[in-house]
Amino acid sequence: MPARRSRKADRKKLKVSRGASLFDDDYEADYVDEDEDRGSFRVPVRWVNAIIGLFLLPLAGILTQTFFTLFSQQTLHHGFWATEEFWFFSLGAVLWLIAFFGLPRPLVIYVFGHELTHAIWVWLMGGRVSAFKVGAEGGYILTNKQNVWIALAPYFYPIYSVAVVILYFAASFFWDVAPHTRWLFLALGVTWCFHITFTLWMIPKGQSDLTYHGTFYSLVIIYLMNLLLLTALVILTAPQAHVMDFLREFVHNSAAFTSWVAALIRQWCAQ
Repeated sequence: MPARRSRKADRKKLKVSRGASLFDDDYEADYVDEDEDRGSFRVPVRWVNAIIGLFLLPLAGILTQTFFTLFSQQTLHHGFWATEEFWFFSLGAVLWLIAFFGLPRPLVIYVFGHELTHAIWVWLMGGRVSAFKVGAEGGYILTNKQNVWIALAPYFYPIYSVAVVILYFAASFFWDVAPHTRWLFLALGVTWCFHITFTLWMIPKGQSDLTYHGTFYSLVIIYLMNLLLLTALVILTAPQAHVMDFLREFVHNSAAFTSWVAALIRQWCAQ
């Protein structure tokens, strides 16, 4: 028995994120005793996740269409493009793009945010972090909990944008910050674009954060979460945008997609 527990303990170490995160996983469900599993057939989790990812693709398409419809309506018909929020956010994004492509990239800042995001989501999921390391070559955390949200959080949770919003609202308790909202959106433009550019830059580098749960499935989740956050930002900032507008458009697009699929099925059955 002690030898068997030792073998289990050896199998419980899992590396997540190439040079970025190390999770010491205590999940019973993440390993099966060799004696108990002998002779049984197991479907790899990545295969299941790939199937789930395929079923999520229509949702991603519908959400994408809904977002661009909402954004175009607010921009062309309600003058969102002329608002101070839009221009200062865009200015922040442009400033960051100039810095990203024209200056040395602040890798330590990115790695720190990456690992801190892992740690925050571990805490949100009720886990604990026993080690936290950041350096120019990468970093890692040691934790007793691991799941897809913890692994992928740095790719859809813009931690520096969240920090800017928290600081802004904290300052509002002590000062009148309303006249300075433009600077909030400038900072959001910089930090959001920081998040997007580093995410797109890091994904092709073979991050094991993505491969552990299946790269295709992970990319679909990352896309959906970033799209939902961007949609929320438009709804919160565009003067005429409302949640109900988004939901009505989403239901309309879902119905149109369902009708299209039904028509394809009827055409296939008629052949």
